[in-house]
Amino acid sequence: MKNLIAHKELPRLLRKLHRRKSKIVFTNGVFDIIHRGHVNYLSEAKKMGDVLIVGLNSDISTRRLKGARRPIFKQIDRAAVLLALAAVDFVVIFSEDTPAKLIEKIKPDVLVKGADYKLSEIAGAAFVKARGGRVRRIKLTAGRSTTAALKKLKLNG
Repeated sequence: MKNLIAHKELPRLLRKLHRRKSKIVFTNGVFDIIHRGHVNYLSEAKKMGDVLIVGLNSDISTRRLKGARRPIFKQIDRAAVLLALAAVDFVVIFSEDTPAKLIEKIKPDVLVKGADYKLSEIAGAAFVKARGGRVRRIKLTAGRSTTAALKKLKLNG
């Protein structure tokens, strides 16, 4: 049942998940160059519920957030790689700078971000907590980041 979900398909998917009483976990990011840190992070997020939905920054929002040279890979390729991971159940692409509107549509039981974010910096955290959900921060894998990988590639390129 792994899928790239269009926004118009979300209500139907969410009704199905709620009927099954699935505990929905949501996280988001650019996920430009998938590395061990991402795999560890997504695996830990999945353990917090039944279904992991990943909000993926579109190419347009990635350029706004990361600069003109990003993303390295197009959104459809990044989505395909995410969906190939055992931990990821669904991917939804969003074009805003934050996933706040998407979080309000999905209404996850658990919202997950990396421990490098302060609680006050996590988009949608107040919304999730106000609904009785949980916000969790996951410790990142030391020495693993897309920025570090890109710096290394530049030195070796």
